[in-house]
Amino acid sequence: MEIWINPACSKCRSALSLLDAEGADYTVRRYLEDVPSEADIRAVLERLGLEPWDITRTQEADAKELGLKDWARDAGSRDRWIAALSAHPKLIQRPIITAEDGTAVVARSEEAVRDALGRH
Repeated sequence: MEIWINPACSKCRSALSLLDAEGADYTVRRYLEDVPSEADIRAVLERLGLEPWDITRTQEADAKELGLKDWARDAGSRDRWIAALSAHPKLIQRPIITAEDGTAVVARSEEAVRDALGRH
């Protein structure tokens, strides 16, 4: 199990606290320092069952500078979104937990963290 976090994010800290309280075995990826490649992002999207725009923080300054709200959300634009997430990791929704069963969750709530813990 891996969790992608930004240590400054309160939801990330809450998720880590819950994982620790449950005695979970996990590794931490500080994705702003250990930036995910486009291949990493594709893999996590597949595990999440989501599209790149589904995990994009569109209110971030970088998103506004890039004009993301005006980008098409279709198969032809998918690579452009993934490239933007890799180039601007701050835009990636957090925390993301990759579960032991090969799936992943965006763990912004206690329920989502518990869901990830229960996936074997």
